[in-house]
Amino acid sequence: MKSTPKTFLVLLLALIMVVFSSSYACADSKASDEVDLMRGFKGKIELDVRDSKPDWAPFMPKKAPEGAPNILFILYDDTGQAAWSPYGGRIKMPTLDSLAADGLTYTNWHTTALCSPTRSTLQTGRTHWINGYASISESSEGFPGMSGRFPKQVTTIAEVLQANGYATLWLGKDHNVPEQDVAPGGYRGEWPLQKGWDRFYGFLGGETNQWYPDLVKDNDFIEQPYMPEDGYHLSKDLAEQAIEMLRNKNASDPSKPWFMWFCPGANHAPHQVPEEWIEKYKGKFDDGYDAYRAWVTKRMKEKGIIPENTVNTAINPIPKDMANPADAVRPWASLNDQEKKLFNRMAEVFAAFSSYTDHQIGRIIDYLKATGQYENTIILYAADNGTSGEGTPNGSVNENKFFNGWPDSLEDNMKYIDKLGSPDTYEHFPTGWAAAFSAPYKMFKRYSEYEGGTADPLVISWPKGIKARGELRHQYHHSTDIVPTLLEITGLEMPKVNHGVKQYPLYGVSMAYTFDAKPEAPTKKHVQIYEMFGTRGIWKDGWFAASVHAPMSGKGHYDKDKWELYHLEKDRSQSNNLADKYPDKLKELKDLWMEQAKENNVLPLDDRSALDLLLVKRPSNEPPRDTYIYYPDTEPVPEGVAVNVRGRSYKILANVEITDKTEGVIFAHGSRFGGHTLFIKDKKLYYVYNFLGIKPEQVFESNVTLKPGKYTLGMEFEKTGKGEHGESLGETKLYVDDKVAASGKMRTQPGKFTLSGDGLCVGYDSGDAVSSMYKSPGKFTGGTIQGVGVSVKGEPYLNLEAEAKRMMMKH
Repeated sequence: MKSTPKTFLVLLLALIMVVFSSSYACADSKASDEVDLMRGFKGKIELDVRDSKPDWAPFMPKKAPEGAPNILFILYDDTGQAAWSPYGGRIKMPTLDSLAADGLTYTNWHTTALCSPTRSTLQTGRTHWINGYASISESSEGFPGMSGRFPKQVTTIAEVLQANGYATLWLGKDHNVPEQDVAPGGYRGEWPLQKGWDRFYGFLGGETNQWYPDLVKDNDFIEQPYMPEDGYHLSKDLAEQAIEMLRNKNASDPSKPWFMWFCPGANHAPHQVPEEWIEKYKGKFDDGYDAYRAWVTKRMKEKGIIPENTVNTAINPIPKDMANPADAVRPWASLNDQEKKLFNRMAEVFAAFSSYTDHQIGRIIDYLKATGQYENTIILYAADNGTSGEGTPNGSVNENKFFNGWPDSLEDNMKYIDKLGSPDTYEHFPTGWAAAFSAPYKMFKRYSEYEGGTADPLVISWPKGIKARGELRHQYHHSTDIVPTLLEITGLEMPKVNHGVKQYPLYGVSMAYTFDAKPEAPTKKHVQIYEMFGTRGIWKDGWFAASVHAPMSGKGHYDKDKWELYHLEKDRSQSNNLADKYPDKLKELKDLWMEQAKENNVLPLDDRSALDLLLVKRPSNEPPRDTYIYYPDTEPVPEGVAVNVRGRSYKILANVEITDKTEGVIFAHGSRFGGHTLFIKDKKLYYVYNFLGIKPEQVFESNVTLKPGKYTLGMEFEKTGKGEHGESLGETKLYVDDKVAASGKMRTQPGKFTLSGDGLCVGYDSGDAVSSMYKSPGKFTGGTIQGVGVSVKGEPYLNLEAEAKRMMMKH
């Protein structure tokens, strides 16, 4: 085509229009950016503020909807339906009874069978694998469903409520922080205050000593406010702190609604409670756990908790070749008189622990009533999984033995029968009581294929919003359904995009329809998948398929698992296996399990033992090293990030300057239930290794008196062998400078010192003292500690004495 002036002009005009349009688009984009920068400001801006008109609306935080209810969620640990009085149990729960009378008792509510996973679902409304919590935070692995960290694609209910005008308050247990982050210098992105909570007061981890807890307030580790001899107990402290938080909030913002998550240490081990409460239950369980299962099953039927045709299942329902021996129940008739006496006392302590905590919760309810807040407060009172069987068939006065693979002996345990529940024990009852308090169902905590692990108590009271009083609700629901329920009640929504990240959809469904429904109305839930430590199950429209697999058994071979089929609507306790009768239904559910597993990051499956899981090496922000330096008067260093001396040779070295008046702890890690400590007493140097609290303590005392001066004091353990239960055997030497001041044989624990926290300290011993030779905190006085080095290099002590001096010169 021949170009002409006219066509050239047309082309030129078109080009100008394109450029103009592009410029206009850029200008429009800038204008759009300016609007964004103004954040929706609708006032007037002039050169002079006196000529301008303000608009506060874009800059103020959102207010909650008018009349929005308060929310109090009370979450116990390790308690099956058959324990508490509203469900027919023998444990008196007056506060819970009163709430049940004011609201609804749910008979068919379920959890994941374990604490961290259930707690993750209660925060997000997604499955625990989507949340990264296939199991507890201490057993995390490098897979999407096992990471032990919430992904960016899930938002917590606390963050939603906080962003919409609620005060968010958390007290008690938080078991959704990775172990390596539970440290003074650790990453705090998974801590409560970074997950939508305004305030936190409690402990980070699965459990803590109720007399000497490892406490965190907001973002800092703190010491407990007073001691047991002054009346301290964690349940009491949490109630006091809860009331104080509410008082402080109401003092400045009385119209602001609040969401409080109250998570006491009860009924998780250690079972510890004031003696006067234990005495209230003296003799109440003398009929034994077999008789209790029969008694409570009848009571549950009378109260309408379970159907009349429900069968009280066998206490050992899993064939021996498939079972985990640690989860077996010894028939009551097979026990001798001493065993019956011990086991009954353990049940009394458990019951007292539960009732005492319920009493403390009653103080919070009384405060709400006295201040006019009760009527418009939704109160949910629940437990996170079935009763715990981690006490093994024989029970334990020190639950840490279970996590070290160490057997309990009746002779050792009987020595403590009059001290059960006190600071002298770290008690857990035997599997028989776990089965009893999870009746009439099969098994208990950790078993996701059976109702004994997943069927839990839930009571909801809301006088202003629920008309029904003292009624039952039988609809099938799960812990994933709590968040959708709270969102519907408050009129809020889970964001589809948060912090620039598209969010995973909610898995759960709202239970709010049950408030006005008839007790037997059909559920609006249709599918729920289960898996825990290799156990598997799936519920769909009243049918349940279960794989027979013992958790933490190390058996593997999941493709060889036998599957069972139950019609739960007609067989509440899974007593009648219909797998052979309805093979097509079983196949349908097995296929659905795999489909759901792929959608929810369930794989791979993991049934390794507690010891194997706890000893997995997990990544840390700190590079691996074989020499650790610690300084006096810092916060305790939690075991998850402290030097690991398990199963190896090690040395402890301290550069100190002492006087005639020097006394106290140089180094301590652990507690009376497992730990080691280096200290000075009566001018002598001591090293004590407390092996799982078993008496006598392993004591090494210097054969010389320490005179004033500067020293390198320390010890070394040389591992020479391994014992029957994985303990390390070897020789220990105590040193004053380069001289051996004591020596002898010693054994060290195969697993952790404790799950309760009791971190590594220099210059004092936090919480519960490692050795009975001094009282906590055993503060180092009358001298100076330059620093303490712990080495796992395997080098001779004499080389390390010189190295210690060099290291201290550098720091």
